[in-house]
Parts: sequence; structure tokens; C-alpha cells
Amino acid sequence: MTANNAFTRLSKILELERKQGYRNKAVIGGLDKLAGRWEHDARAETSDDTAVSEIMALMLGYPALDDPTVRERIIEKILARVDAMSGAPAPSADGESPAELPATVKDATERPAEPSLPPIIKPTPSKPGNGLPEPLPAPRQTPRPETLSTSAPRAETQTTEPRTKDPARRPARTELPAFGLEADVTRLPSVGPAQAQKLEKLGVHSIRDLLYLLPHRYEDYSQFRTIDRLRHGEQVTIIATVWKIESRIIGEGRKMVTAVVGDGTGEIMMTWFNPYIERQIQRGRAYRFSGKIDNYRGRPLMRNPILESLDKQDINTGRIRPIYPQTEGLTTNWLSGVMKKAVDAWGEDLPDFLPEDVRRQADLMPLGEALSQIHFPDNQLRLEQAHRRLSFDEFFLLQLGVLSRRKTFRDQTAKPLPSDAPLVAAFVDTLPFPLTGAQQRALGEIVGDLGRSQPMSRLVQGDVGSGKTAVAAAALWLAVANGAQGAIMAPTEILAEQHARSFTKMFAEIAHPQYQRSVRIALFTGRMSQGERDAALAELANGDIDIAVGTHALIQEDVTFRELAVAVVDEQHRFGVEQRAALRQKGIQPHVLVMSATPIPRSLALTLYGDLDVSVIDEMPPGRTPIKTKWLTSVQRERAYAFIRRQVESGRQAFMVYPLVEEGEQPDVLAAVTEHERLGREVFPDLRLGLLHGRLKGDEKDTVMRAFSDGEFDVLVATSIVEVGIDVPNATVIVIEGAERFGLAQLHQFRGRVGRGQHESYCILLSDADAGDGAQRLQALETNNDGFALAQIDLEMRGPGDFFGTRQSGLPPLQTAELGDLRTLELARAAAQRLFAEDPHLTHPDHQELAQQVAAFWSGAADQS
Repeated sequence: MTANNAFTRLSKILELERKQGYRNKAVIGGLDKLAGRWEHDARAETSDDTAVSEIMALMLGYPALDDPTVRERIIEKILARVDAMSGAPAPSADGESPAELPATVKDATERPAEPSLPPIIKPTPSKPGNGLPEPLPAPRQTPRPETLSTSAPRAETQTTEPRTKDPARRPARTELPAFGLEADVTRLPSVGPAQAQKLEKLGVHSIRDLLYLLPHRYEDYSQFRTIDRLRHGEQVTIIATVWKIESRIIGEGRKMVTAVVGDGTGEIMMTWFNPYIERQIQRGRAYRFSGKIDNYRGRPLMRNPILESLDKQDINTGRIRPIYPQTEGLTTNWLSGVMKKAVDAWGEDLPDFLPEDVRRQADLMPLGEALSQIHFPDNQLRLEQAHRRLSFDEFFLLQLGVLSRRKTFRDQTAKPLPSDAPLVAAFVDTLPFPLTGAQQRALGEIVGDLGRSQPMSRLVQGDVGSGKTAVAAAALWLAVANGAQGAIMAPTEILAEQHARSFTKMFAEIAHPQYQRSVRIALFTGRMSQGERDAALAELANGDIDIAVGTHALIQEDVTFRELAVAVVDEQHRFGVEQRAALRQKGIQPHVLVMSATPIPRSLALTLYGDLDVSVIDEMPPGRTPIKTKWLTSVQRERAYAFIRRQVESGRQAFMVYPLVEEGEQPDVLAAVTEHERLGREVFPDLRLGLLHGRLKGDEKDTVMRAFSDGEFDVLVATSIVEVGIDVPNATVIVIEGAERFGLAQLHQFRGRVGRGQHESYCILLSDADAGDGAQRLQALETNNDGFALAQIDLEMRGPGDFFGTRQSGLPPLQTAELGDLRTLELARAAAQRLFAEDPHLTHPDHQELAQQVAAFWSGAADQS
């Protein structure tokens, strides 16, 4: 900037105001009269509107301050801002007088005009994108801060931007305490035993825990405004002087405090329902007020604004304000103050566990800087950069653990199961249908894995009805053909029974190649009598049973195989990692195949299931008719009932799915128990209705599902329990009530309950959703039958969160990283693979801190079931 710009001229005027004893006579009419002229020049010379607005607000409020000491603080604050903008040192309080001053500068006796009432603010629609989703807090792990606008593009390569050095915002650095990050939080000022006990409810015990208790959303008060420029619905900060304070008791003994404040351009009313506010605010003093602009009888109003004195550092006002997870007895203001002390003391010097070359290649902030900015961001850009760094950390630690798990498993030795084309064809040729190209590709990958002495660890993804079971049966056949045994574990008895029937048919026409007898299939469930179970266990142990099909009953302690070589887990996301490990332990390093009908994008699968090779069956068998999907509103419900009746009259069956089990759980939401009774009494009195929900006992559920499968019910009224595990070829219609309350992947699974036979099938979505994510999900389902395409849509819509049940995957929960952020995800995976190839055990001296972080990140993963 030139030496004679708006900022240097203002600096000279402020120096004269100092010399004149803060009497507001350095310029004709006072600083408030100068403000308008100065603003025009300043905005033409800088793009920093926030700085100009803050200086303007301070100048406009200056005449109303009678206390010279307060006026002095205001001048110093303006000079600090001017100094930052001009790049020149501010004149000292005892320095020489300016060499030249504008012609307008002289002593003046005019007093500033009394502030007039501001114009009426007309309501305008609030801009979208100010709110933030609320992620789960995650002490000891990298939690998820959200950007202020969920639609804003993520910053990628801007970490080289010079850090903001704003004297008004950044006080002298707090000295680093002698105690370390693992010290108890009670070592911090303002944190006594009572507060520490409350912090424990948020998972905070140590200083490190506190630093990782990240905001779950933000409020943007970084925009400074003068009162005459306020607009309805804005979140802003104003600097104004308190003219009047009043309080009165309103209903039930509550006290309402009101204040009228002004800044020279107008007045605005403030209201609080906090009686303690009277102790914090004084008439005649200026404060920063941050809040949302509302209207009361046509006048501007702030309800419950946050206020801070001008001589205090702005932690909660005039900036992007962090909002932390709440617990009773701890306020956001208190927590912000404590967090500021911790960040100032430890933030900049926090050891960075990420290797320097990894950090630089990914263009990431240092960890300490990221934590400082995630708590108290300078601006939106810095917040996005901080979020990107912490997201990278989670993906990086996740992938290192996954690669380690993969290496541990693959370092074991498994029984090779060699095969040739005739051996595979011996099974495939007995199937009543040809394999699709996708099935053949997946089977080829499995055959290659099984032929090695390294244990197979493969995930097969496929949409509902894509033929995963036939591929799994072929893998089990190769175990049997090599003189060993196979097993498949399903999440429900009904699904296990279906697999047992399917396998019995598949293997009916093929003989055991070694023993020249039929392949023997046995079903293990909780319904077996003790005698049946004992006999089956004996046959399994001596090898007379070739393939065991079952539920959790397969992993009980008394189940022993002679030689388990291939273990298959169906609907793998329904099992915890310990259950899958228990099945694997039934053999000596068996080959493991897991199947999922919940497709996810391949890049995501490779990261979250990095310990598994991935096969995708993305082709449907020929002749399978797509299910017709229709979205109806509640006023069209009778059409759905009439359609069900016509299907039943044609000999078909129907599902009706409800969001709740019983009424009263949520108002205005239909429930299965109540609707089952009403439908049987008023709508379908002549039809046979079954009822299925999660509160039934296990044997009761199995009885109902078996009866529906056997055709004893025309209509099954159910909850989400029917999402998987029911194969009823005769069912041709499913009606989903309150469809907007279900996720897209779940709706697609519901739809997959029909269309499993030769008859045309239908899915009816009943919902009154008219906007938002719920309506988008229904529109996507109505127009798309491709599970992989829907999975991508679901990922894009859902963004952060538990996309497909990672709680069941044996992986640590992702608290900060967004699964939709595939760019950062893939960047972290590539970095982890490079590092792992060089130092798989993280034994290099430079990787010791990283090894500790990996261990801490994965410490609770085995419990995620």
C-alpha cells in the first residue's frame, strides 16, 4: 500500500486523538463523522471487508464512550487493525506528531448528533448452508468438525498461505506447562473436580482428550456490521454501546433482561432470559454482540446474543465460533475458555505423529496448527484445511491398521485347494442356469486364491439376486473336492434354511470325487433337538458332513470340524468381527469368503475392507424382470391396499413394512402392531395376516417367517427385520410405510424381498415427504434399480456418518473423515501403502509416535460388534 492511503491517514488522525486526550476532537465532527468518508476509500484499497467493518464499528461507537480509559482501549484496538492492514508500525503514544494531517483535522467543539432510530428491517429469507450436521464426539480419536457450508468445495492445496498475524486476535503465547498431554484436565485453570467429572461424560480425562474434543458445529459471527446495515436472519457481530438496561419478571418467575444498544448508525434491542447477564453488562460501555438478527414489531432485535467486552480477546464473538458437545453443567462459553487455554499452551507444540515427508506430499497442515484452527479458525479456508488434515489422519491410521491385519492373516499357511477346468465345470454344469459374466469373473478370482497356500480373504459384493450364493457354493465344492470341509454362516435361521435347501439341490446331481457318494449338507441352528445336534456334531467331527450350514450355532465351542478349508460368511455386515473370527478359528487357517448384498463404491470398499480382496458381481442374470417402484402419498394409500388385494387374488403374497413396532414411540408414525390389528379388522378381514418384529422371541420370529415362506399368510406386516434373510419367490409386492424414514440402501434391500420368482413384482413407497433428503431418496429409488448406482447416490447424499454399518466391520468408527471425501481417502490410502511397503511394523525410530497412534486408534475396534 502507498504511504498516503486510507489506513496511514487514519493512523495519523488516531495519533492526534491520543495527544488530545481522547476527547474525540481530532477531526471535525468526531471519529463517527469521519467513518463514512474513510470507509469509501478503505474499501477501494483492500478486499478485507471484515477488517474495514470492524474499524468502522469501533469508530462509530467511540463518541458514546465517556470513560477515557475505555476510549484509549478503542483507539489502541483500531490502531492494531490499521497496523495490520497498512503494514506500517502504528504511531507510538509518545512519538512525534504527524508531519501532515488532512485539512479536516482540527480541534472541534461540536458534539456528535444523537443516534436516530434505524430503518425498519424487512425480513428476507435466510441463506441456506449456515447449519451443520452434528457428528458423534470422539475423545481420543480424531473427531469430525464440519465446515460452515456443507456445499462449499474442500480446500486442497492452500496450506502454503501465510498464517494470519492479527495482534487484535492473537495475544502473547501462553507458556507451555511443565506437565504433559496425558496429565489430568484438573491441571488446567478453571477445571476443578466438579468440572472434571462433567467432562468425563464427554470422554475427556486428559489434556489430549480435551484437545480432541472438537466442535460438532460452528456459528459464523465473523461478519461485522453496523446497525444500519443489518438484515433479517443474518448471523453477525456488532460493536455497540449500551444505552439502557431493564429487567422484568415474566411467567413462572423467569426474568427477561432487555438492553438498547447503539453504534452511531442506529439502535437495536437485545433480549436475554439469563438473569446473570445484568452482572456482565453496564450502561455506557461498549461490547461486541454476536447473534442472529430478528424483528420485533418491525424493529431489529437480537435474542440471547453473546457479548464480550472490547478489552477481552474475542473468543466467542467476532469470529467463527465453535459449538462443542454439551453435557449438563458445562456451557459452551466456559468450555471455549478452557479450550482456549489448552490450545494456546499446547496447540502449536503438539508432537506431529505424521512423518514429515507424508505431510508435505499431501500438502497438509502440521497437527498442532490443525487443532488450533479446528477449535478457533481464523476463517473458513483455514477451517477447511484443518478438517482436511484431521480427515487424512483418520484414513491414514485406518489404512495402516487394515494393511497390518491383512499382512498378519496372509503370513499364515492355508491348505491349497488346486483345481482345473473340468473340476470346476463338474459343479457349474449341474446348475439349472448359466453363470453370468460377472459370476464367472468372481469365480475365477476365487479359484486362483484357493489354489495358493496363502489363505484367501475375499469380499464378494453383489446386488440382491445377482447370484452370489452360486459362486459361494462353487468355492465350497472345491473344498469338498480336495477332501476337506466347508461352512457357511448366515445371520438368521430362515436364511440358513434357505441356503441348506439351495445347496442340497445344487449338489444333488454331483458325487463326491474321492468317496463316490453324494455331497452331504447339514443344517445347524438353535432349533435342533439335543439328540439331532449330538449326532450332527459327531458326523461333522469325523468328516461325514462335507458342508455345514448354520447360524451362530456354528461357532459354539462344541462345534468341531475334521478339516475346515473354506469358511463363507453371508450378509457379513450383520456379524461382528469376533463372530467372523470365531468361524475362522474352527479350522487351521481356512480360506475365508465374505458376501454382502449392500454394495458400496469400489474405492471405498478397497479402503474400508483393505484387508480383503474385492470381487464385484455387477450383472444380473438374464430374464430377471426389474421391480417396478412407485411413490404414493398417504391420501393414495387405498390404491396400495387395492393393489395388494388383486395380487393376493392372483395367488401371490405381499409384505407391508412399518418404521415402528408400536404406537407412541413417535407421534404421527404408523406402527406394525397397531396397523396389523387395524388391517385385519378394517381393510383385509378376509385375508391371512402375519406379524413380525424385533421384539418377538427368536423362535417366534422363525415360526412367522417360516409360515409366510410356506404360504400360510397372504400378507406379512413387519418392521425392518425383513431387510435381509427372507426368500419368498411367491411374494410380488412390498409396501413401505413412512418410506422417507429409511436409508436408501435399506429401502433397496426391502425392495429385494420381492422379485425373487417368475412373477412381475412391485415396490410401493408410501410417504408425504415433499423436500429434503427423504424425498431425494424416494426419487432415486423410484427411478433406479441398480444397487451400485444407488450406493453411490447414498454415499453422496449421506456424506459423513456410518455409511453401511462399519460398527459391524471390526473397523474403528470414523469420527472426522467423511466417507464421501474420496479424494482425501484415496490420497491417504496411497500414502499408507507406500509407508507400509517400507516399514510394515513401524519400527523405524521416526515412526514410533505413529505406531502408538495406530495402536490407540485401533484399540477398541474389536469391540465394534
